[in-house]
Amino acid sequence: MTITTDKYRIDSHKLMFHPQRVSDWLDGGNIFPIYAEISPSGACNHRCTFCALDYLEYRPVFLDAALLKSRLTEMGRLGVKSVMFCGEGEPLLHREIDDMVNHAKEAGIDAALTTNGVLLNGELFGKMGESLSWLKVSINAGTPETYAAIHRTKEADFDRVIENMIQAAKIARENDFSCTLGAQLILLPENAHEVETLAGIVRDAGLSYLVIKPYSQHLKSLTTTYEHIDYEPYLSLADRLNRFNDDDFRVIFRQNTILKLGQQSRGYDRCLALPFWSHIDSHGNVWGCSAYLGDERFCYGNIGEQGFAEIWHGSLRRASLEYVSKCLDVAECRVNCRMDEVNRYLWELVHPSGHVNFI
Repeated sequence: MTITTDKYRIDSHKLMFHPQRVSDWLDGGNIFPIYAEISPSGACNHRCTFCALDYLEYRPVFLDAALLKSRLTEMGRLGVKSVMFCGEGEPLLHREIDDMVNHAKEAGIDAALTTNGVLLNGELFGKMGESLSWLKVSINAGTPETYAAIHRTKEADFDRVIENMIQAAKIARENDFSCTLGAQLILLPENAHEVETLAGIVRDAGLSYLVIKPYSQHLKSLTTTYEHIDYEPYLSLADRLNRFNDDDFRVIFRQNTILKLGQQSRGYDRCLALPFWSHIDSHGNVWGCSAYLGDERFCYGNIGEQGFAEIWHGSLRRASLEYVSKCLDVAECRVNCRMDEVNRYLWELVHPSGHVNFI
């Protein structure tokens, strides 16, 4: 039996499942985003060696929960379909994270969360697990020693995260939560020899998948340690990891994303994806692209000063989209950005090749 290793399309995109929104955009409509990222916390309890947002300095700033809940209600009415609570920092450091997650679901918005898992105890997961579509734990090694070196934390955190994953999986099973639990590793020279070890640990913990993804240099990152990683020696991992796949668990080795690192062309000349997503930071600022946090040309406004619809239809966003349309050179953007696959899809829709009517 052939097992599909990436049924969640993590190494691709899912915009084709929203044809009406895409059609409205093609017709020139000012659509609202399908998806938004939300940063509840600027602070973080780890200092990972690969952290893309180290330049934001892990400031202890926390999004106002009551304000966000009000905006989430509005966003749900406007047609925003999903939010991912992620971060400039660690989202579970926000003391009201469960309340925000639950409110998103109540507002008709699918909610997800990415975390390093240290604070993911059973009590907290039990409060919000029913409202989550998925939760992903960032765990970037297979042993406490390597984990501590990469996450720049104490070794005890490794065992704590594993135990938290086990407990979350147990609670999800016992309560019949639909939340899909997964984990992710950024493939680095320091942890490549432990990928298979981690795959076994994550499978045995009761999670549904482990994602293996390459590092991508953020344009503003202070760290450049991994800027020139050669992933060619690690491609053989894909075949070795297949042995962990079964009906209940799969390793998603992001080979497509790895191979794109060496491509000379992105396949599109302009970024077309910005209307379909946004990012809200821990200060409440709404951004067009998370790869440009801190670049005022991509800031649309602040949810503490305006409603989401007012921001989305406002002059700052119009000016930003005009800049992106006319001036932004995508060759200077982050390689394999969040919207790369979406951009490839949209560019082909707008610039079709010949004979497309011969379906």
